[in-house]
Amino acid sequence: MKLSITLKKSPISSLKVHQATVLALGLHKIGQTVIKEDNACVRGQIFRVQHMVEVKEMND
Repeated sequence: MKLSITLKKSPISSLKVHQATVLALGLHKIGQTVIKEDNACVRGQIFRVQHMVEVKEMND
């Protein structure tokens, strides 16, 4: 299964660790969407910045 992750809120005024997590997910602009494999590492990153992103599950 894959996850569609969309950045909904700017990380500019967020904690540095949140900014780094958003970059690690590959998100740079508001509205940008990336497709990632569903695994524990990605789920942990999403949990950390869940207030800034929107996640949808996709079937292969």
